[in-house]
Amino acid sequence: MIRYDLNCEDGHEFDSWFPNSSAYDEQAKKGVVSCPKCGSNKISKRLMTPGVPAKSNRKLSPALEGKKTKAVREAMTKLRQHIEATSDYVGTNFPEEARRIYYKESKERGIYGEASLEEAKSLREEGIEVIPLPTAPQDKN
Repeated sequence: MIRYDLNCEDGHEFDSWFPNSSAYDEQAKKGVVSCPKCGSNKISKRLMTPGVPAKSNRKLSPALEGKKTKAVREAMTKLRQHIEATSDYVGTNFPEEARRIYYKESKERGIYGEASLEEAKSLREEGIEVIPLPTAPQDKN
């Protein structure tokens, strides 16, 4: 998926998501991309800055250290602590153990562990509920 900042011929600014860059080009050429404010289909991409990830050793900026950020971090930490206290850690065996529980081959209980994105998608496709466990910035230290 790719997000583009766009504007119409009247100068209205908006953004939109596309499966890939060629999908935007195809849709714009057909005139199906339109301004949500005026309906114009004469759309162009705006200059965008790339989303460059921060260095892993970089500290959070003071602007991100506000009360809301602190509250979110504390909530994530509490959630993680609760899951760790009430669930079994199964490590890299998570996908296999989740399947065993789902198919009633193992005792039903809460578990957490490691899974790749592909493994998690596969579990969800089978109907097995999985949710990524949030990590707080201090967990990466």
